[in-house]
Amino acid sequence: MTISMVIATAHLTLTPLRVEDAEEMVGVLGDQSLYAFTGGRPPTAAELRDRFRSQVTGSSPDGAQECSNWIVRQTGDGHAIGYVQATIVERSADIAWVIGVTWQGRGYASEAVVALVDWLAERGVTTITAHIHPDHHASASVARRAGLAPSDEMHEGEIVWRTLTGQRP
Repeated sequence: MTISMVIATAHLTLTPLRVEDAEEMVGVLGDQSLYAFTGGRPPTAAELRDRFRSQVTGSSPDGAQECSNWIVRQTGDGHAIGYVQATIVERSADIAWVIGVTWQGRGYASEAVVALVDWLAERGVTTITAHIHPDHHASASVARRAGLAPSDEMHEGEIVWRTLTGQRP
């Protein structure tokens, strides 16, 4: 798999993460309400540059995991509105996503996550998981649209959602 792949949908373009995206993403990730379920605070540009520097390598420090990250952009104007990511080990992937508050409620998260799940399935990933806070109903809805279902498993206070890509609705 390669993180240089651009993923296009009807309304979005998922572009591989670059360190240069940090400044634009500060505004996207700047609303404190984005951290209500995950904790933390909005990152600074310097913090994002450092994070992105480590993420663009495409793998974990020990090389055991492939780490693929994309900036979610509106197709028309190219503005960043969020990100999606997948941490891949063999034929399994754990995914995550964030769409900035300004762009929420428009179906962008679902469109981006469905595209990511499809991309992973096309590359032979058979098991996909996401960790979602029990009270984060919007993320649960996105996961459901992407073919994931809640399991009985909890990890650090979050429900593990999962699917086998061959069983996607």
